[in-house]
Order: sequence, then C-alpha cells, then structure tokens
Amino acid sequence: MQAINDFILAAAGQPWVLLLVFACCVIDGFFPPVPSESVVVGLAAVAATADVPNPVLLVAVAAAGAFCGDNIAYLIGRSTGTGRWAWMRRPRAQRAFRWAGRELRRRPASLIMVARFVPIGRVAVNLTAGATGYRHSHFVGLTVLSALLWSSYSVAIGLFFGQWFEDNHLLGATIAIVCAVVLGIAVDVVLNRVRGRAPGELVPDGEDRSVPPAEG
Repeated sequence: MQAINDFILAAAGQPWVLLLVFACCVIDGFFPPVPSESVVVGLAAVAATADVPNPVLLVAVAAAGAFCGDNIAYLIGRSTGTGRWAWMRRPRAQRAFRWAGRELRRRPASLIMVARFVPIGRVAVNLTAGATGYRHSHFVGLTVLSALLWSSYSVAIGLFFGQWFEDNHLLGATIAIVCAVVLGIAVDVVLNRVRGRAPGELVPDGEDRSVPPAEG
C-alpha cells in the first residue's frame, strides 16, 4: 500500500500530469467513457495534503480542457448531426438527444450549465446544440462559465475529502471520487424529477425533429 501511495504522490508532482488532466477533460467532452472527473478529483485529493499538483493550476487546466471538449462536441454536432455513429443511435442516446433538443428551446442557459455535471448529459446537450444551430457565440460564453464551475467543484470535492487522509493518498482519492460520482448521480436524479418523468422515459414523438430516427 505504501508503494502505491508513493507512486501516486510521485506522479502528481510531475509536470505531465496536468497535460493528462487537460487531455482527459477534452476527450470527455465528446466521449463520456473517459473519466475526467475521476482524474481531477483524485489529483485534488492528493493536492490537499501533498501540495502537488497546484490546486489553482488544476482548476484552470481542467476548465480549459472541459471548455475545449464541450466546443468540439458542439462542432461535431453541427457537422454530423446526432445520428452518424452507432452509439448515437442507441435508444438511451436518442432519448438524451430528444430531451436536449426540447430543453435547448426552453432554457438553454441553465441546461448547458447544469449538463456539464452529468457525463452523458453534457455530450448529448453539446452535440444537440450544434446540430440544432444554437448560436455558437452564446454557447461559448456559457461553456466558459460551466467549465469553471465544474472544475472548481471537482477540485473542491477532492480537497475537502483529501485533507482527511494525509497518510493515505489512495484512500483519500478513492473516497473523493466515490462522493463525486454519487453527487453526479444525485444531480441526474433531481434533473429527471424536475423534468417530471422517470429516468429513461421516452420523450413524446414530435417534440424535437432535430434528431434523426434510429436506424435498425
């Protein structure tokens, strides 16, 4: 266990770790399986007691990566729509796209801001924003704010829990990541309740024609 803690501490102090954070946050903007929250929260938990990496730099780098990833997703949506690839045509993805298209017409600012905290939700919203022609200048401004809020939140979670585990960086990072995941799930549940339907319930046909029907 001590060897693992030493490795984590050594890696956190390397300059390349911030490049890893940036890359994960960029890719996560349009490919949700990449766990950017885990990387940011875990490193912040280490920073709470080891002072590496610098928390302010971690917030800035994570925010920059999130901003770039969100806008890449927007441009992908604008150029390809939301039905080009097989994963986009899966029922869950199509439900997310339909919901995002409907909500973008109603309350785009709050949707884009809040969706950043839900991995699949942010990809669906950003792709749909591009596919439906939502004004890019407005989208850029909103994603600047959402990226800063998301990175600050992720680092704060890691710092808060990491300071309790000065002698065990692995345990501190693990608990911080679990808490971040639980909070993310809670946000998703609250959003579904606010929308007035159970998670996974289909949006009625005809509410959003920006998403092409799934192909068999």
